[in-house]
Amino acid sequence: MRVPRDTHKADRVGSVRLARHLSNIISPPTMFAATGFALGVYERPFWPGVGWAVLYGLFSVLSPMFVVLFLLRTGRIGELHMSATNERHIPYLSGLISGGAAYALLALMDGPQLLRCLAIMNLITLGALGLINTRWLISIHATAAAATWLIASLVFGWGVGLVLLPVAVFICYIRLFLQRHTPAQVLAGVALGLSVVLILRALGCFVA
Repeated sequence: MRVPRDTHKADRVGSVRLARHLSNIISPPTMFAATGFALGVYERPFWPGVGWAVLYGLFSVLSPMFVVLFLLRTGRIGELHMSATNERHIPYLSGLISGGAAYALLALMDGPQLLRCLAIMNLITLGALGLINTRWLISIHATAAAATWLIASLVFGWGVGLVLLPVAVFICYIRLFLQRHTPAQVLAGVALGLSVVLILRALGCFVA
């Protein structure tokens, strides 16, 4: 893989700078946090739904993000995008632990079924990404974008999916534009995200 376009600060200008900012903003944690909020308030009344979504977000989204920021601050990872596969091991492991805690709490406290399914999806995808990551830099952005799009389509309708499809495609394009991933790595991420959601759907998850 070529050196990413935004590796050096001096290169982060114009469209490269914009693409990097968008990639940071529309990141896997952001996508899953938004999905968790939408599922929480969809299945339960608004305020209880918000509460469940916050619980999910604290464990499945914020906790792993704090781990990444700690690793970044202490110099254990070179940059937020973690292009070196060996830098991703601890974040994936922390994500699995936090996701497991989120699912356990949701199950024990009779939380929304859709959020439980989302937590299970997080666990499966993170486990698969972690294993693949030992050999190959698969795109977690593409995995999250594809999974988020399909979940929204299945739960809220294909009209919503049609609106969100360009966003998912754009996220994948940004990763290619920044040369953070090869086309094969992005396509593999898309295939992983779609496959996990479809398998869970066959088992009764993400039913409106």
